[in-house]
Amino acid sequence: MTKINILSPLLADMIAAGEVVERPASVIKELAENSLDAGAKKVTIEFKSGGATYIRITDDGCGMSPEDAGIAFMRHATSKLHDEKGLEAIGTMGFRGEALAAISAVSRIELTTREKGAAEGVKVTVQAGDIVDMSPCGCPEGTTITVRDLFYNTPARLKFLKSDRSEAAACTAAALRCALGRPEVSVKCIKDGEDVFFTPGDGRADSAVYSLLGRDIASSMLPCTGSSDGIEVKGFVSSPALSRGNRSMQYFYCNGRFIKSQLLQSAVEQAYRNTLLTGRYPACTLFITLKTSAVDVNVHPAKTEVRFSDEKKVFDTVYQTVKAALEAETQPLELKISESTQRMVSTPRADFFRSMPAKEYRTEYTRPASAPAAVPTPRREPSYAAPRPTARPSMNEPLTRTGFSPDRTEFSIKNVEKTVESVEKIAALNHRVIGECLNTYILVEIGEELLLIDKHAAHERMIFDRLKAQGRQIMSQTLLTPVIIKPTSEDAELLERNEALLSDLGFEIEPYGADAYAIRALPDDMEVTDAKAAVEEICDKLRRGDIVSADSARDELLHTVACKAAIKAGHRHDIRELERIADAVVAGEVRYCPHGRPISVRLTKNELDKFFSRIV
Repeated sequence: MTKINILSPLLADMIAAGEVVERPASVIKELAENSLDAGAKKVTIEFKSGGATYIRITDDGCGMSPEDAGIAFMRHATSKLHDEKGLEAIGTMGFRGEALAAISAVSRIELTTREKGAAEGVKVTVQAGDIVDMSPCGCPEGTTITVRDLFYNTPARLKFLKSDRSEAAACTAAALRCALGRPEVSVKCIKDGEDVFFTPGDGRADSAVYSLLGRDIASSMLPCTGSSDGIEVKGFVSSPALSRGNRSMQYFYCNGRFIKSQLLQSAVEQAYRNTLLTGRYPACTLFITLKTSAVDVNVHPAKTEVRFSDEKKVFDTVYQTVKAALEAETQPLELKISESTQRMVSTPRADFFRSMPAKEYRTEYTRPASAPAAVPTPRREPSYAAPRPTARPSMNEPLTRTGFSPDRTEFSIKNVEKTVESVEKIAALNHRVIGECLNTYILVEIGEELLLIDKHAAHERMIFDRLKAQGRQIMSQTLLTPVIIKPTSEDAELLERNEALLSDLGFEIEPYGADAYAIRALPDDMEVTDAKAAVEEICDKLRRGDIVSADSARDELLHTVACKAAIKAGHRHDIRELERIADAVVAGEVRYCPHGRPISVRLTKNELDKFFSRIV
C-alpha cells in the first residue's frame, strides 16, 4: 500500500489559505488589491467583530461576467498573468490566482458583480470552496464581495486569532496601507458601523497623508522627490523633531505596492544620522517607481517582500532624496544687504591686508553714503559688532568672541564675505541675550519671543560639525597603562573582525590573556575613563549594523568627543560664550544636537500673557 497520498483540492486550498490568509486583515488586503486591479475609483471596506464574522468590500471597478465569476474561485485562476514571461514584469497587485480560492476554502462568501455595460449582474454563493448557488441579479456596476465566518471549518486556526480589538486594529492598518498607496482612489473604511477614515481620491499624496495619518503628522512632514538611473522617489519624510519609538509610521511603496524592506528602512535612517536620538525612528511615506523588470515581487505569498535587481542604486537614490529633504528643511534667510556692507565687500583687497584702529574702521565702513564722517553710537549695532565665526580653530582654545579688539582689528579677505553674511543674518533677527538660568539654559529675547537654549547640546553640535568638517584622520594617543576589558564572546569576535576599522578610529586593541583585551591606544580627544564605554558602544553598533563603514563609525565616535569637549550644564559661563552659542542657534546654523535632541524651545509673548492672565 502506498504511503504517499494526493491531497484533495479542498485540503490543498486550506493549506494554501494558511500561507495567504493569516488573519482577517489578510482578507481585506487581498480583496482590496483585487478592487484596485479592477480599476476601481471608489472602494468601501467594511468589517465587524474584528473581521472574523463579517467583511465586505465594495468597488466600482470593471466587474466580472457570469463566466468569469464562476471560475474566479478556482485555484490559480487569474486574469492578470498569461504566461511565464509575465512573471518578469508584474504590474498588478495580484497575479497568482490563489487569494479567492484560499479565502473561500475557510469561509462563507457571497459575491455580486456586474460588468460595465451589462444588463444584469450575477450572484455567487460559495461555502468551503464549493459554489452552492449562482443566479442572475440586479446590482450596480462593479463588485461586492462579503466574507462571513472566517475559519469556521478550521477551528485550530480560529483559536489563534487575537481579541476583536487587536484584529480590528490589524484590519484598519491593512485598509490604511491600501488607501495610502493609491491617492487617486477614494477609499472608505467602516468598522462596526462607524466610519474610520475616508480619502478624497483626488490623486494628491498629501491629501491621503492628511486624511489617513492625521493633521499633526501631515503638518510636520517634509516633501521629498528625487530620481537617478531610472529610479524615482517621491513622498514625505518627518522632520527630525517628530521622531517615534518604533518604525510603525514608515510606509514604503514600490510601483504602488506596499512593501516591507530593510534596505529602504536603512536608507532612510542613514539619512537621519546625527539628527535623531538613539532608539528613535523617523516617519515616512515614500513611493519608489522603477521598471517592473527591475523588481521581483514573487518572493513571498503575501507579496510584501521584494527583491531589487540593483539594490545599491535603490539605496543611494532613497538616501540622497531623503537627505536633500532634510537639508532643505530650514531655508536660508532672505536678507537685503545694506549699502555699507556692499561697500565693504567691494573694497579693494589691499585694504583688508592692513591693520587699522577700530575707530577708523567704524568711520570708513559703517556710516551711510550720505552721512557725515562721524562715529555712530547706538547701543548694539551689528554692522560694527565683532564678527563671530561659527567654529573656533581648536577645541583647546578658550571659547571667546573673536574678531577685532577694542583698539585694533585685522581682516582677511578670504573670510570677509562669510563674516558679513553671518553678521547680517544675526542682525536681521534682532535678538538679545539676557543671560542664563539654572546654569543650563541660555535666555534670549528675539522679537516677541523668549528663546531657551540648552547650552551644552548646542555647543556640542557646534563642535561636532567643526570636527566632521575637518575630515582629518583621527590621531591616536598611546596609553602608559593599558585599559583591560573583558568583552563577551560575540564582542570579542567583532573586535577581531573589525581590527582595521578600529585602527582607523585611533584604537589599538589586542588580546590580553584568555578572555581579556588590552586597549593600548585611544583617539587623541578621548578621555581614558571613556575608553571601555566607547568600545562597548562601538561593538553594540557593529552588532546591530549601525556602523557599516569607517565614516559612520567616525561619526559615532565624534559624538562622544564633542559631548566631552562641550561646555557643561551646572556651571556658569561668560556672557560672551553664551552670546556666541545663541548667535549660531538664532541664525539657524544649529538645530539639533548630534544625538537628535532639540536644543531650544520658544515661548511667545502671547503664551506668557495667557499664563499670567493678562489676556483671556
